[in-house]
Amino acid sequence: MRFLPHNVDVSTINPKTTSNKLAHYLWIAFVCVAFMATRTAAASSTLHPVPLDKNADAAKCAECHDDKAKGKHVHSAMSMGCLTCHEVRVNKDITRVKLITATPASLCFTCHDDKKPANIKGTIHPPAVRDCLTCHSPHQSDNKNQLLKPEYGGEKENLCLTCHKTGMNVPEKGSRHAALDMGCDTCHTTHKTGVEPTIENKYHLTKPAPALCVDCHDPKDADLQKAHQNQPFATANCLECHDPHQSAVPKLMVKFMHPPFESKSCDLCHAPAKDGKIVLTQTDAKTVCVTCHDDKAKLIETAKVPHPGAAGDCTDCHSPHASNQPGLPKTDSVSICLGCHTDIGDLEKKAVHHQPAFTQGCATCHTPHGGDIDHLLRAKGNALCLECHGPDSSAQPVTDANLVTIFNGTVKLPDDYYKKNKVPILPLRFGLGHPVEGHPVSDVMDPANQSKVKIQLSCLSCHQPHASAAPDLLIKDQTNNMAFCDNCHKNRMNMMDTVSPEK
Repeated sequence: MRFLPHNVDVSTINPKTTSNKLAHYLWIAFVCVAFMATRTAAASSTLHPVPLDKNADAAKCAECHDDKAKGKHVHSAMSMGCLTCHEVRVNKDITRVKLITATPASLCFTCHDDKKPANIKGTIHPPAVRDCLTCHSPHQSDNKNQLLKPEYGGEKENLCLTCHKTGMNVPEKGSRHAALDMGCDTCHTTHKTGVEPTIENKYHLTKPAPALCVDCHDPKDADLQKAHQNQPFATANCLECHDPHQSAVPKLMVKFMHPPFESKSCDLCHAPAKDGKIVLTQTDAKTVCVTCHDDKAKLIETAKVPHPGAAGDCTDCHSPHASNQPGLPKTDSVSICLGCHTDIGDLEKKAVHHQPAFTQGCATCHTPHGGDIDHLLRAKGNALCLECHGPDSSAQPVTDANLVTIFNGTVKLPDDYYKKNKVPILPLRFGLGHPVEGHPVSDVMDPANQSKVKIQLSCLSCHQPHASAAPDLLIKDQTNNMAFCDNCHKNRMNMMDTVSPEK
């Protein structure tokens, strides 16, 4: 406390009676300490330990840093000289050595332009967006591509396991792919991407399945053929039924399985294969499906609002065997819809997404086979939104499953869905309370005639259901501020003076 006057006894300071002058001294002390700490940190990160001439070259650097050019794998830029990436600054006999760019990543992209996120369409490995040095040494390494650690080994040795815990927590009765021990680069190449949203591009695979799988698993192997009930599987998508890393059950089976497939009752749908081709017990796949799912067939045929996509072959959308998601979508519960609904797919380019629309799945809000409400919605008007966001929302747990259901059991969600996604529950009472206390969320009736709507209002008056360019999913991609409120509240001096929101 040496910044205080010498005659001040700190032990006698009473916060309730401390003068403004003493508080001023304490504030100065805090600022000085913070400033000195910042200066020290800055100096230690930029000052070079020994003076250098401003024209110092790579040979001079090598006098101390010769280890940077030694190793099994040396960065090719090292042969171009240190000043290719670094610059020496001398000011008043103080030497600083800095990168020639503001960030390490921007420096890397001057040569590795093909890795620049702005030039890439598709899924990018997250560290490659922010900082190449998360994975690579800029000078040399004992690992290929100057990786900081190898892509194989245990949790402490494997670079990938720094972020990914894949295969580290397999349940006692579960299964783990042996390929994990061969190294992650057995199946993945980190920077591979592409415009098409294929599994190969999304997960940076060296090859698509099944070509990748048959490199190790021979389809002609007798044990494999027996395990697959002697049905042809050489050209099937292995990832439809098997998780490539780990599973809570044997044989790396995915989370959700079609009951006949799970019980190995293949003969319910399949006849013995003929000439290496699959033979069904019925003339086509849809006829096979409706022998058990006739309720879906009736719904598709009688729906007031039909879904044209549901009128075709069931296996256009569903996997007949297994899937990682409820309902057995053939790809995933979002992509399976966006294949036809490209207009909604275009909205994915916006910065802010409604979680069910682009993560959980379109069937959270829409009935996929047909329904009674426009746009195949599961409920009319605000009731759809309030199923999750209303004060009376109550997801029901599913016995012996880590799931909850909404919409009277027709939609299944992970049991941690609300907590994980921080789903906001609105404090509504009598149709009032959002976004501020007393604000209505539904039609405002005319006080003089309660059968007449004075102001039309619903969740969609203010919010977009799929995506927005700004937070809170406000209409027309507007930001959450008073300017947005002005759309209805034209008179800030009297917020009760309102008009119906513009559509």
